[in-house]
Amino acid sequence: MTDKQDVAARESNAAERAEREPSLVIVPAADVFEDSSGITLQLDMPGVAKDRLSLQVNQNALVIDGSAQISMPQDMAALHAEVRSTRYRRSFVLSEELETDKVDASLRDGVLTVQIPKRAELQPRRIEVRAG
Repeated sequence: MTDKQDVAARESNAAERAEREPSLVIVPAADVFEDSSGITLQLDMPGVAKDRLSLQVNQNALVIDGSAQISMPQDMAALHAEVRSTRYRRSFVLSEELETDKVDASLRDGVLTVQIPKRAELQPRRIEVRAG
């Protein structure tokens, strides 16, 4: 077998092995903030694009799933790559006082920000006092 055939055979075997082996799942670091209007979650998910991100609310659970894909230029092939893709997954149990149908999420510079408001009847309200 020539050197070129040997490299091609190794690449093919590595690609097949990568498809069969389960990928490593990383639990992203998260910050959780609470104020009178609700909670805000910030998760570090570098390399994740909007189209490779999934947020799902099921009853009282929020599941965040995303993957970062490292792409190679079309005319190049990696002879050795230690990182091809990264998968992030994290779940949170949500309080009954949160409005899970009003979740808002944004992704900027590898940081996912998720805002979940409290139910309106649980938010503090100002009561005006009349004189007289």
